[in-house]
Amino acid sequence: MPFSLHQGDALSVLVGLPDDCVDSVITDPPYNSGGRTAKERTTRSAKQKYTSADAQQTLPDFTGENMDQRSYGFWLTQIMTETHRLTRSGGTALLFTDWRQLPVTTDAIQAAGWLWRGVLAWHKPQARPQRGRFTQNCEFIVWASKGPIDGSRNPVYLPGMYSASQPSGAKRQHITQKPVEVMRELVKISPDGGTVLDFCAGSGSTGVAALLEGRDFIGVEKTEHYASIAADRLTETIRETLTQDDVILTV
Repeated sequence: MPFSLHQGDALSVLVGLPDDCVDSVITDPPYNSGGRTAKERTTRSAKQKYTSADAQQTLPDFTGENMDQRSYGFWLTQIMTETHRLTRSGGTALLFTDWRQLPVTTDAIQAAGWLWRGVLAWHKPQARPQRGRFTQNCEFIVWASKGPIDGSRNPVYLPGMYSASQPSGAKRQHITQKPVEVMRELVKISPDGGTVLDFCAGSGSTGVAALLEGRDFIGVEKTEHYASIAADRLTETIRETLTQDDVILTV
């Protein structure tokens, strides 16, 4: 199978994987952002933070959203240190974040041994306007590499900004789900036929994009409900992309 999906705690799963087994780490960790007070940080769930009160679809919550910034930085440093071990030399890491957590994310990724390369932007056209303020219609993707990058190994020219709306209605299966069209562009930083790791796989959008672009995928998701959705989406993607040449008949 071109993918494997693990349901469990990311650190616990990653320590069991072998060195140099992935080409790119592409993930959307829980931001732990927006808590101005201790009460807001500890009492608001991910659902309360990231969905509006009038949302037509009820989506299950996920854990890991109640750390303060120092704890988040410590957790992210630990896990990115582990992914550094798993990544081949010249491989890459891409982490989604928002404006509040951008500084601590760049700190953590460097403390884990990665070479910070820059920041990409994801523009959300349908973000809600705010009277008297600038619209917060942009999230960010911190990217880094494990040492020097050999451009001849994967000679792609990728943009630094992507514009697409978050899935809505029945297509939205996770509270913080990212658009597959954006993820399909991001996974191209991994060489053709390479392996992409997402340790916060959610509903599996990174994996779907990786499979559609000819990459293998390793996913880890802690929440059982979302791990099940990811497994279904990944399996369905395999079915949809299989051709007659992929099937070997035995008599």
